[in-house]
Amino acid sequence: MSTNDARVKRAEQVTWNEVKAGTATRTQVLLGPDDHMPNFAMRRFRMEAGGGMPLHTNAVEHEQYVLSGRAKVRIGGDVHEVHEGSVLYIPAGAPHSYEVIEAPFEFLCMVPNREDRIEIVDPSC
Repeated sequence: MSTNDARVKRAEQVTWNEVKAGTATRTQVLLGPDDHMPNFAMRRFRMEAGGGMPLHTNAVEHEQYVLSGRAKVRIGGDVHEVHEGSVLYIPAGAPHSYEVIEAPFEFLCMVPNREDRIEIVDPSC
């Protein structure tokens, strides 16, 4: 990539979208396929009070960095309480869920630029 391929923009210019599988959860694709990113997409998630995501799997791995708030994140059979500065790796296919403890819970999520499928494992988790 040359310096002519660089991308710079302001996060507040990127549209927020509701996450249909979640509760009080929305996301932005800060950098992704529409920006001609060759390998990874960077997304920001924000979950409000009472928010979260049910137990689900994704077809691609996730690398995450928590910006603010606190949440219980279940990955497989383990539950982790995460907060600002926590980093997470969620392997492709690993069941995981989010439950907000302190809102807003906000994190960056980097994923490979490949087709992703979300499958709900247990809507009650």
